[in-house]
Amino acid sequence: MRPDTPAENVDHTAEAARLERTAGLYPEDAEALLLRAAAHLELSGDRPAAAALYDRLLASDAELESPYLVRALKASNLWEYGHEAEARAIIDGIRAAAPRDPAPWVIVGESLEAHDELEQAHETFTEAVRLLLTDVPEPPAAAHPLLFGRHRVRRMLGAAHDEWDALADTVHSLPVTLDELHDPKRVWSLGSENPAELEAEISRLRAEVGAYRTALSRPFPVAVLHWPADELTELLEAYPSLAAEYPSHEEHLAAIEAALRELASSGTPNLGIVPGTVPSYEAFAASEGTTPDDADLLPQYATTLAARGRALPWPPQRSAPCWCGSGRAYGECHGA
Repeated sequence: MRPDTPAENVDHTAEAARLERTAGLYPEDAEALLLRAAAHLELSGDRPAAAALYDRLLASDAELESPYLVRALKASNLWEYGHEAEARAIIDGIRAAAPRDPAPWVIVGESLEAHDELEQAHETFTEAVRLLLTDVPEPPAAAHPLLFGRHRVRRMLGAAHDEWDALADTVHSLPVTLDELHDPKRVWSLGSENPAELEAEISRLRAEVGAYRTALSRPFPVAVLHWPADELTELLEAYPSLAAEYPSHEEHLAAIEAALRELASSGTPNLGIVPGTVPSYEAFAASEGTTPDDADLLPQYATTLAARGRALPWPPQRSAPCWCGSGRAYGECHGA
């Protein structure tokens, strides 16, 4: 599916089938591809088929990158078509395991909220923010939905603001405040006959829709290829002609950061970095019917990796580990 394809024009069943076929071609990316396929099946209304994909992932011999996320998505899907008891059991298991990844907590909290389990949703969001954000100087972007979800549920429960709600306000960037977006009384204003009230509510809803689109979108990034030091050494030993592209590893890293900054300054959105490996590059070259020493193949390889969900978004937060793998914070390394 192209990133500019309107959602209402997508054949979700066909897109799920395409992603399943792609997962068969690239087993190392099967988890990400099958999760996207399951999402399309849910959107098509075929929730049993989506559940079968989640079970397929969980039963796989391959080690999953995000097993708790798969379980959370499975629980949310099961609850939507009548398997509440099984969904609750999975949710209880995830909360007991206390994963360090925000994503499964978000799915579990929102699933409980969607089924009017507001107290349980509040407990879930609160457990997550305490576990993941206590003594964290800057909340990572992946954890923002936890703060927003907790704020939203607390507004529906009529709870007073606390320190976590204040933190949610600080990371919220839309012109409409969280208190307005999450006001339970807003729904009543839609029945008003006052044009000014209706216009104000439409503005709020547009801002909220924009927030959801930002949170849910997985845009196709403009990706730059990154060779880790050992991979670059192996690449140049095998294909010396590529040394003209990569005079040294330090210059390679500097060129990546410079290229991304130039793209950002020109207004290019959705920038990313894709780490390459020699075996996958050689396999890609073979699939294209050419040899790996063809420098024109490098940007095509980067684009293909990005299309398979391998890109890491750029720039990282300043306190996050630098993309180059140095172990230092980005703000102290290439983000300096």
